[in-house]
Amino acid sequence: MRTRYGRGIVTTASRRWFGGRDESRRADAQAAKDAAAAAFYELDSAQRDLRISIETIAAADGSPAGRQASEGFAALGQRIDAVSHVYIEAVDAHDLDRVDLEAAAASRAREELTRAREELVRVKGELDRFAQGLQPLLDKAETQLARVAPARERAKAALLAASDALDAVRAGGMRADDLAARLAALAPELTKLNEGAGRHGVQETVQRADRILRDAEGVRAEAARLPERAAEIDRRLVSLRTRAQALRNRADRVDPVLSELRRRFSAACWQDLQHVPDEAIRDVAQAEDRLLEASRARDEQRWADVGVLIDAVREALEGTDEAVSAAQDRLTRLEDVARNPQAEVERTRFAIRDAQRLAMAGRSVPDPRHARPLDDSVARVERALAGLEGRHPDYWAFLLEMQDVREAVNRVVSGIRAERGHG
Repeated sequence: MRTRYGRGIVTTASRRWFGGRDESRRADAQAAKDAAAAAFYELDSAQRDLRISIETIAAADGSPAGRQASEGFAALGQRIDAVSHVYIEAVDAHDLDRVDLEAAAASRAREELTRAREELVRVKGELDRFAQGLQPLLDKAETQLARVAPARERAKAALLAASDALDAVRAGGMRADDLAARLAALAPELTKLNEGAGRHGVQETVQRADRILRDAEGVRAEAARLPERAAEIDRRLVSLRTRAQALRNRADRVDPVLSELRRRFSAACWQDLQHVPDEAIRDVAQAEDRLLEASRARDEQRWADVGVLIDAVREALEGTDEAVSAAQDRLTRLEDVARNPQAEVERTRFAIRDAQRLAMAGRSVPDPRHARPLDDSVARVERALAGLEGRHPDYWAFLLEMQDVREAVNRVVSGIRAERGHG
């Protein structure tokens, strides 16, 4: 610009009058930057929220739909990384706070930041639509996950109750080593339970909690019963000792019974009982030895061993009791049949007649399948009765034959009733 002062011409530097437009473009660029930043943070926040949802689904849903959800989120993550990278590059490329920022640079910054924001918004829309499509899976997963916390708490409460019960019985002088070992074995399972459904899945976590609950409750219940169990074992040991002593005394009285049998009846009636006294004494001695073992196991609190030994002693004494009783029972039965064999005969004949009436019910002619064995039974009774004639009848064989005949008759009766639907 030239200015005239008198005769001379003063030339001054040209002045730029575009400062207002530059500031406006800088402001537009800054607004674009702020908008892009807001879009970036909204996308980042939405991605974090959706990641939590995906983790929830992954923990609860191992179905193909659940796996597809994770794969879809991973693909979206790649697109989010791409548009985020474009946004960050645009921000880094333009320093909007520079004093000498030119209008063209401000315009380029605004355009690049605007495009970055638009891409961020577009991907955010994809993310929102993807999240909406996951809602049914998420609802189902959250319902499944809601089972985890209560199941875990119940399992932990059961473990605590088991530990308290174990401490209580130990305070009472019980070692309960086996129960302590069972409780300690649950520690690894508890560690996995605490790692949660995110690592092990909902179903496995709930099932693990249920197993811990069941096993811990078993330990607690056994610990609570332990004092009562010990007292019961003590009572059983005392009872078995008393029974063994009584059987020893009874075994000593078998010989007089055998002497009576030998004196009054034929050898066939008693020879199978000759071994009873010696075997009874031997068996009682063995049972008493096992009782001593059981007592030592009780003192050492080896409860499982005590139970096995007690059962073995009880079974042995029952067998001995039957053998010892057999001699006296044999003598009683032989005396009864020798005194009145007709009583046994009539008992058997009554059973035969009752079966014959049933066989003829509703029939004019009996079924040969029923008549033949019943007729055979009649003949067997007559032969057995005839066998009692003579100087030394085998009353024991007679009794066994009568018993066998009645069993044969009962089989015929059962067959008739089954055929007629009477059960």
